[in-house]
Amino acid sequence: MDKAFDSRVRVAVMSILLTSNDWVDFLTLKQQLGITDGNLASHINSLEIKKFLEVRKRFVDKYPNTSYRITQTGKDAFARYVAALRQLLNIK
Repeated sequence: MDKAFDSRVRVAVMSILLTSNDWVDFLTLKQQLGITDGNLASHINSLEIKKFLEVRKRFVDKYPNTSYRITQTGKDAFARYVAALRQLLNIK
């Protein structure tokens, strides 16, 4: 099992990105997870280093906006993680 998913926050980020199939901005992730900017940024950075997500920085109505979406590498790694959990729990 990938150590990147030892954190419930990282599992939640990956789940949100996987189910959205689109870009999700920082504020939306922060609100859905109920965590601080610094906490989310730290977890996002860990996932970005592993190439599990990609980052898009742009301006929307003259305001900076940072969004994320899951990569194929991230989808594959998360699928392996979920499969390993299912095996541990003996779920078919």
